[in-house]
Amino acid sequence: MRTHFQTRRLALIDPFGVSRETSTEKFNTFVEVDDGLGEAAPLSFYGESRETLEAVLPLLLAVIEEDPFAIEQSHANMQRRIGMNSAAKAAVDMALYDRLGKRLGQPLYRIWGLDPEKTPLSTYTIGLDTTEEMVRKTRQAEGYPILKIKMGQPGDLEQLQAIREVTDKPIRVDANAAWTPKEALSKIDAMRELGVEFVEQPLPPENVEGMRWLYRRSRLPLIVDESCKTSKDIPGLVGQCDGINIKLMKSGGLHEALKMVAAARAHGLQIMLGSMIESSLANTAAAHLSPLVDYADLDGHVLIAEDPYEGLFLEEGKIRLPDGPGLGVTPRV
Repeated sequence: MRTHFQTRRLALIDPFGVSRETSTEKFNTFVEVDDGLGEAAPLSFYGESRETLEAVLPLLLAVIEEDPFAIEQSHANMQRRIGMNSAAKAAVDMALYDRLGKRLGQPLYRIWGLDPEKTPLSTYTIGLDTTEEMVRKTRQAEGYPILKIKMGQPGDLEQLQAIREVTDKPIRVDANAAWTPKEALSKIDAMRELGVEFVEQPLPPENVEGMRWLYRRSRLPLIVDESCKTSKDIPGLVGQCDGINIKLMKSGGLHEALKMVAAARAHGLQIMLGSMIESSLANTAAAHLSPLVDYADLDGHVLIAEDPYEGLFLEEGKIRLPDGPGLGVTPRV
């Protein structure tokens, strides 16, 4: 069994801001297991970096099974070796599923029995910036039918109003845990008048009682992101939100993401499928799950100046899955 990984710099087309930070580049780590491919996009919020990835990947790759069908056992081995580091595990997980699909000669969605025509529309994300820049980016997003607007800085509601003046598209808002409960409730009332569909992660994940208070009063649906990493978190979220955002970099990969889908449905929660700033490799891996979810935010690859892979395609926001075996991604020449 051959394994390999390397970290690559991914320059962004424009600076991308959320309430915690603004980025102009990302350093993602790409993994190979035989002919299977995977990608890790570390986030400091979850305690991961380029350095932690490069330190733990040799430990994880050393314990995976040679049998391409033994994915459950490989995950058990990795968990025993390293308890955390979900992005590193996600990269290995993708490579294992990609290898399996290539052995079977089928795309993942087909192995899972999913209909590729039932993929949702993906949002296009407008990161935090000056009002002028956010309006400019909104005008440029002509090919995307739904917008996701990052909020969480002073004057963000006025920025949202300025964006609404130049577009009548559906808008979803993501505060990335930036508000207090009373601040969030006040903004939600105003956002409802601006036609916002729902709000993602208004409060810090540790503010459980605040989320319960806000959920009882909110006139818009609430989706949690930072509050939900794996399936174990889902039962405790009932009464705090209307839905969850699944990201492979939080869950540790497709294996756990499938469990999260089942757990969310069992608890009557809606499901969004999201991503970090990732190339088409990781975004395509997530997209294979998209026929199972209600909403998608899989535009991370279009924010990259030179995407190193080809895979999913967003056709006026509609997710189109590749029909190649496994993930169906190919390196760009």
